[in-house]
Amino acid sequence: MYRFTVFFLFLLASLSYATELVYTPVNPSFGGNPYNASWLQSQAEAQNKFTAKRTTSSYQSADALDNFTESLNRSILSRLSRQIVTDAFGENTLEAGKYEIGDFEIEVTEGAEGVTIQIIDAATGGETTVVVPYF
Repeated sequence: MYRFTVFFLFLLASLSYATELVYTPVNPSFGGNPYNASWLQSQAEAQNKFTAKRTTSSYQSADALDNFTESLNRSILSRLSRQIVTDAFGENTLEAGKYEIGDFEIEVTEGAEGVTIQIIDAATGGETTVVVPYF
């Protein structure tokens, strides 16, 4: 009986074979099957607990006059910033004073550290201070 069992095990061992294990990615971004993309997307959306807040852009919700005002304010502030840099690093100096441009109040003062520019947004109350040092 013992011989028969050993013979049977050798017979099974000779009939069995093994192959290499080959990894196949699931995600199509990493070489997986492209048909998995929609399934993976639906699984990710089903598990997502966060929802995006729907907001309309400022250009969609505002009228043409508001868009023009915003564009004008951006243009003036851009020109002012170029003037500040030119005056700070050029021969002319920036004149101290208080300026109002749209919703912005801009105060320019000269101090020991350099030219201080304080920008206050009257609509939101936000405040930014920039110090341009003397050279």
